[in-house]
Amino acid sequence: MALEEKERIIIPDENGEEHLFEVLFTFDVDETGQTYIAVVPAEQANDDEVEVYAFRYEETDDTDLSLFPIESDEEWDIVEEMLNTLADEEDES
Repeated sequence: MALEEKERIIIPDENGEEHLFEVLFTFDVDETGQTYIAVVPAEQANDDEVEVYAFRYEETDDTDLSLFPIESDEEWDIVEEMLNTLADEEDES
């Protein structure tokens, strides 16, 4: 059985320090017309419980992403529902 290599990205924090994250999944939300990404810190990727971060994003070219915070409660509700659905599907497989 071959191990699937996960995609990883580096996200700088507000102090400019870079942190490595593993991409869980990306998804589009028709209601907002936006694309979102869910990531976990790479060092927590194999833990039983992890902190999941979600961002709205836009691809700026083949290798760069622009990440944007999710600010409205309505948008968070939509994203949270999608995250729960995708997590439930992953648990079932």
